[in-house]
Amino acid sequence: MAPRGRQLIVVGVDGSAASEDALRWAARQAGLTGAGLRVVTAWRLPVLYGYPPDYSGLGYQDRARAALGASIGRVLGPRPRPSVDARVEEGHPAEVLLAAARDADLLVVGSRGHGAFAGMLLGSTARTCVQHAPCPVLVVPPGTAS
Repeated sequence: MAPRGRQLIVVGVDGSAASEDALRWAARQAGLTGAGLRVVTAWRLPVLYGYPPDYSGLGYQDRARAALGASIGRVLGPRPRPSVDARVEEGHPAEVLLAAARDADLLVVGSRGHGAFAGMLLGSTARTCVQHAPCPVLVVPPGTAS
């Protein structure tokens, strides 16, 4: 639980429709409860074998930051409330979300899947968060946060 008096909702966003549904739900819940909203995205360098190439000029972190800003803009409008704490972290998405949720009251993630049957399955990031999060986790099913 958050050590301060104000509650905190953490939501993972990767630019997918499922993650934007999760952001929409989390923003609505934060508005209803007065909780702070921490929006988190993760990025990683591509994994290659052999001699490591120089990725320094490719701007992966900047691209992730721009993608996060675009998702926030699409879901919350062009000017998010001041209580939105947008974070871009390097690492595996599940690990980044679990670390961000250490002081959270709720972690919200989207469910990934395609089609009627696959849509009922959890993606690996959502599954890892459900299994290991230090707080309650809400998995937003596809298309339910309109």
